[in-house]
Amino acid sequence: MTELDENEALTDLLDLLDLEQIEENIFRGTSRQSLVPRVFGGQVAAQALVAAGRTVPADRTAHSLHSYFLRAGDPGAPIVYSVDRIRDGRSFTTRRVVAVQHGQPIFHLSASFQTYEEGLDHQAAMPAAPDPESLPTAAESLPLYRDVFRDPGTVERLVAARAAVDLRYATTPPWGSVGKPVEPRSQVWFRTGGKLADDPLLHTCLATYVSDMTLLDSVLLAHGRGGWAVGDVVGASLDHAMWFHRPFRADEWLLYDQESPSSAAGRGLGQARIWTRDGRLAVTVIQEGVVRVPRA
Repeated sequence: MTELDENEALTDLLDLLDLEQIEENIFRGTSRQSLVPRVFGGQVAAQALVAAGRTVPADRTAHSLHSYFLRAGDPGAPIVYSVDRIRDGRSFTTRRVVAVQHGQPIFHLSASFQTYEEGLDHQAAMPAAPDPESLPTAAESLPLYRDVFRDPGTVERLVAARAAVDLRYATTPPWGSVGKPVEPRSQVWFRTGGKLADDPLLHTCLATYVSDMTLLDSVLLAHGRGGWAVGDVVGASLDHAMWFHRPFRADEWLLYDQESPSSAAGRGLGQARIWTRDGRLAVTVIQEGVVRVPRA
């Protein structure tokens, strides 16, 4: 993967998040192919947050989102995002977004935005992690696991899918511990493959996009499962929530520290924190997903 390829991939991702406004409070987005025959959940969540943010004053930044994935998205069809302006208060703004395809809702998001204000400030301690520069890139590490994937071409598709975002595992990825259950915890460092504009909404939306890439890894690790690309589980996101605590940049290294407290009834829960490299707690994330073992 050359630097030119990475820059083109980032440009494509930014174009994906640059929604077309077709009417007041109505936006349209496109999709790109993913590893599975449906729209990547992080893309829909990020685009919905873009749509919500386009209707909010620039001095108000997103502080939380709560969302549900209702139906699998069709990557070959546009997605229409309808924004409901629930409330515009003195300090907080609330928006509700419904994503529609083929006449049916596929995703629902509620987001809240706030003007900056001073207040009490404390946070947990950042966990230990190796420096991101000491870790292999996706292009360097994924070929080592080629024999694990059910389709040998998965390696190239995974590398291409992550070209816009430099994502490096600080712990063993799920496909590296197939058949070997380990502690349900995963760490990755990530940043975009190039510099971004100084737009807080853009950085927030990109973090939202990336947050859906690896959050359920810890569920898989607890059971020695390699994931959907390996073929030993079937999965999909059910709901996704994020709280944005402090400013951050998605083009600077962020540590995504993830763990799973529970899996049961065909569902797995992942919870995580995103830290800036200098130790500030930037984001908290919680997601539940379908995690099923395929029937013979």
